[in-house]
Amino acid sequence: MSEVFWLSETQFSRLEPLLPKDTRGKPRVDDQRVISGIVHVLASGGRWADAPPVYGPRKTLYNRFVRWAAKGVWRDAFEALAAAGGPPAELMLDSTHAKAHRCAAGGKGGLKPRP
Repeated sequence: MSEVFWLSETQFSRLEPLLPKDTRGKPRVDDQRVISGIVHVLASGGRWADAPPVYGPRKTLYNRFVRWAAKGVWRDAFEALAAAGGPPAELMLDSTHAKAHRCAAGGKGGLKPRP
């Protein structure tokens, strides 16, 4: 099984007050487990269907992510955590931010004179 990600108790305790409390119907399952699964899928770049089973039903991960995104829960949580301050523990650069046009690779051409 691939390596899995788990939110620590400290991380989850900072995030828990930012989660919605207005749930109807069945109570939510373990938020820490589900959020850890969502972070794992997003960080790995994999599909929801490929999430390790330790996080619970994959459909639960997907539904919670989509519903909370529509309600603005993720945006509000990220803004609140970013406003809390402190330097980031890690900075990353993703290659998708440094794309070049397909013509930049060269291809036909060169230094030979053309008529």
